[in-house]
Amino acid sequence: SDEKLDLSDSKWEDIHVITGALKMFFRELPEPLFTYNHFNDFVNAIKQEPRQRVPAVKDLIKQLPKPNQDTMQVLFRHLKRVVENGEKNRMTYQSIAIVFGPTLLKPEKETGNIAVHTVYQNQIVELILLELNSIFGR
Repeated sequence: SDEKLDLSDSKWEDIHVITGALKMFFRELPEPLFTYNHFNDFVNAIKQEPRQRVPAVKDLIKQLPKPNQDTMQVLFRHLKRVVENGEKNRMTYQSIAIVFGPTLLKPEKETGNIAVHTVYQNQIVELILLELNSIFGR
């Protein structure tokens, strides 16, 4: 909403509140950051031979709407910084992928493959975090 927030207010000190709000923002978008029509393409990209995954994912990201690409780049750079502070926050590439994968990337209609989808969602997010500079440049 258009509400002005004072992030120095003590009610925002719990990082889980901020993280929850960020996840909720992405979860409640009318369409996920990785758009519905590209879901299967991203899944197919992560299933490729390891050396082909990065170029395939990079190409798919370039096909997304520009606002999605820009938001994705900012979000993933932030999440990478979270992982880089893993000794303090105990967040790893895998844990970030588990938390954000299903929020950022999902099929338009859930089928019986929810567990399988979750594995691929997590792998895609983890790959982007690990290969951030290759995918988005410096």
